[in-house]
Amino acid sequence: NPFFLYAPIVLPHAELIVPEDSIIQQFRGKFPETPYRGIDDGPSFRKGGYASQEHPRATHAAMVKRIDVYVGQIIERLKAEGIYENTLIVFTSDNGPHREGGGDPDFFNSNGIYRGYKRDLYEGGIRVPTVVSWKGHVAAGEENSFAFAFWDYMPTFAELLGVEYPKPTDGVSVLPTFLNRDGQKSRDFFYFEFLEMDGKQAVIQSDWKLIHQSIRKNPTFELYNLASDPSENHNIISLYPEKAEELRKIMQCARTDDRAWKLYND
Repeated sequence: NPFFLYAPIVLPHAELIVPEDSIIQQFRGKFPETPYRGIDDGPSFRKGGYASQEHPRATHAAMVKRIDVYVGQIIERLKAEGIYENTLIVFTSDNGPHREGGGDPDFFNSNGIYRGYKRDLYEGGIRVPTVVSWKGHVAAGEENSFAFAFWDYMPTFAELLGVEYPKPTDGVSVLPTFLNRDGQKSRDFFYFEFLEMDGKQAVIQSDWKLIHQSIRKNPTFELYNLASDPSENHNIISLYPEKAEELRKIMQCARTDDRAWKLYND
């Protein structure tokens, strides 16, 4: 009886809040704290704005701990049902760390060497880890730097099940990478966009990355080589204008316009 379970655990997303139980008690007093002052009453309370939090760092840590507990519960249930060894588990995130509601990713070094946060198209905003487990099929404790994206999961799961999936699609199966097999297909480039903060775009091709910032207000371009500068500290667009133009053309062609999601003013 094949099944697919999508478990969207929103922790440690804002609002920073956890039950008053033994988990939060493990972390209270462990970190220096600066209380976060939010919206605690009135018509906007619990309707978009985040409430105050006296212990934002401890609460964040407790939320992360709860993720571990919840994932453990899922795994234990799989084992109890006798299907753990026949289940592929993928643990990942849709974006980098956020700073809303008292979140403090710098204190926890949440994005490591990578610049940026959620809503940025720097690596810190879009590059996230993925943990894959499948006993007897996926080697435990190994690391792989192959880059892929969320739109690759449908082709991956379809290949695993031996079924067709809707086409055309930008996705490619990453099952060969999961199983450490030959035959992994690659893509020519990655394209990203974000509509808030006046609009942003990014294209990654091999080691090169072009970012288009503040599109609707004061547009600028930045060029980085991720192999030599993974932290994106050195904008080298003035040194490689031809490469920037090459990526700009890819960026222009990769986007499909949508009236509901306007990236440009016109």
